[in-house]
Amino acid sequence: MENTYKLTQQGLDNLKEEIERLKTVDRQVNLESLKEARAQGDLSENADYDSARDEQARIESRIKEIENVLKHVEIIKEDNSNRVNIGKTVILKIGTAKDKEYTIVGSLEANPIKGKISNESPVGKGVIGMKKGQEKTIKTETGNDILVKIIDIK
Repeated sequence: MENTYKLTQQGLDNLKEEIERLKTVDRQVNLESLKEARAQGDLSENADYDSARDEQARIESRIKEIENVLKHVEIIKEDNSNRVNIGKTVILKIGTAKDKEYTIVGSLEANPIKGKISNESPVGKGVIGMKKGQEKTIKTETGNDILVKIIDIK
């Protein structure tokens, strides 16, 4: 059975934009780099050619990866409930730290630096289904227990 990739609509739109750019812009730029490197002659010790081939492999690999995700994507529907779920933005009090705002997203969209945490992460998984004002002790990846309180759900 294939994996299903959970994405918000924004995450899906971002992947579609990325694959379009890879196919139309990045491939063309890489093709020009390959042509220029070939024009230098001997390819056996041509660092520019090797670099362009590596970039070509990266581009094609990423295109295949995105195409696979797009074939097996599950769009997270907007949820109007008062519980934490994928796609919701929550303000959390974690331990004694200041309140922080996070959006719960599928693992492909996760970017903690930008405030997007995966529904598969310990905190993300732990807060799913909780309501405003609820507290829960969650075990972190390092094995520590932290107290998490839902301050607000948007």
